[in-house]
Amino acid sequence: MAERTHTAQEIAEAVGRGMYERDWCAQAHGIELKEIAPGYAVMTMTVRKDMVNGHDICHGGMTFTLADTAFAYACNANNEVTVAAGCHIAFPAPGKLGDVLTAVCREVHRKGRTGVYDVTVTNQDGTVTGIFRGQSATIKGAVVDLA
Repeated sequence: MAERTHTAQEIAEAVGRGMYERDWCAQAHGIELKEIAPGYAVMTMTVRKDMVNGHDICHGGMTFTLADTAFAYACNANNEVTVAAGCHIAFPAPGKLGDVLTAVCREVHRKGRTGVYDVTVTNQDGTVTGIFRGQSATIKGAVVDLA
C-alpha cells in the first residue's frame, strides 16, 4: 500500500498542533496559535498584570516571547526541526495591560539550513509594539511524526 502524502498546509497544521501540545512556555503565557502555514504563523497574547513592568507597560521580554514563539512555529512549519540562530527586536510603542497583542511571522528567505524571518507585533488597534527579525538554523529530525 502506498504511503499517504501530505500537503504543505497539512504538514504545517500538524506541526502547529504537535508543537503547541509540548509548548509549556506558550501555554503558561496564554499565547495562542491562530494560524499557521509554510513559513508563516500568527499568534496572540493578552497582556496580563503579571506581564506589566515597573513603568506600567508590557515588559519587553513578554513582547519578545510572543514574537519568538511565532518565529518558532513559522520556521518549523515544514516539519524540520529548526532553532533560532540569532534575533533582535525593536519596541516602537509599548503594550499596555489588557492589550491583545498579535504576532505575525513571515519567512523572508530560506535556503539550505538557514532562514530569515520577520515578525510584526501589533495591539488590537493596529499599533506596532514590536518588530523582530530572526535567523534560523535547521538541525536533524522531524518536529512531528506524520505516519
